[in-house]
Amino acid sequence: MRIVALEEHFNVPSIVAGIDQAAVRRRGFPGPEVAWAQTIKRAELADMGDARLADMDANGITTQVLSVAGPGADLVPGPEGITLARAYNDALAASCAPQPVRFRGFAHLPLHSPEAAADELERCVKDLGFHGCLINGATDGRFLDDPIYEPILARSEALQVPIYLHPGLPTEAVRSAYFDGLPGNFSFTMAQSAWGWHADTAIHTLRLVLSGALDRHPGLQLIIGHMGEAIPFMMDRIDETTTAGAKAHLNRSVRQTLVDQVWITTSGFFTMVPFMAAMMTFGADRIMFSVDYPFASNARGRAFLDSLPVSPADRLKIAHGNADKLLRLPV
Repeated sequence: MRIVALEEHFNVPSIVAGIDQAAVRRRGFPGPEVAWAQTIKRAELADMGDARLADMDANGITTQVLSVAGPGADLVPGPEGITLARAYNDALAASCAPQPVRFRGFAHLPLHSPEAAADELERCVKDLGFHGCLINGATDGRFLDDPIYEPILARSEALQVPIYLHPGLPTEAVRSAYFDGLPGNFSFTMAQSAWGWHADTAIHTLRLVLSGALDRHPGLQLIIGHMGEAIPFMMDRIDETTTAGAKAHLNRSVRQTLVDQVWITTSGFFTMVPFMAAMMTFGADRIMFSVDYPFASNARGRAFLDSLPVSPADRLKIAHGNADKLLRLPV
């Protein structure tokens, strides 16, 4: 069975080392004294060769669609950010070139410069063969519904490539109000993988709906990971409480906009309860397999895919068919 995984990460240590560490700390990333995913998995993130391929082969994963694990160009304003994003994209393209079936790419964008970001997306799609872009949360507290990001939304729609809304750490004000003051490393964990970044991505998605941005760009497609970032669980509640406002300000209900323009992946969520919520709200035509490698296990992700209580046809859609269709992957 062909299997495509599309929230899979890499970085380039020499590029990361060139980012101002003060900016990294302000964004909420921990210092070198803290053991966390990016440091624990440093070797796996940097490897784009035999070890990564061996892990894929051992678990029957045909293709990884790769994206930058932060910190990245969203921390670097001006020409330096543009140069950094381009360097990341060129490095990814060079790694994909020898293995075009095994590795594909999402563009990394210099979000402090929206027009340049739109141009870099177009370069990545047209010249490097990438399949969209991945964006790590808010930039300077602004989500993509902010008018300054209109060039990125418009260019993504025109190019017919999706935007993957990936979690980013909540802003400093949010971290301070909601997560700080917990013992041990709990403040960081709560702000990140235990809760904060899933809520942050759900808010990002809903802002694009409620602001009318998706009405203005009906051809734009979004991807969100982690089994829908709790939106499937909340779907009826969200739709019910926004009905009056949607009739007054939007072209469609919130539910309809979500199922028209959002796709979800299984990344890092390998239990049945969230999957069933996703199936009952988005359906098999909108769910795509992902692992979240190297932060999650290829073996566990593959075992979960094999265990899904779905028809053979739906398993193939989730394993590769939906991703092939949305990303127009070479088969």
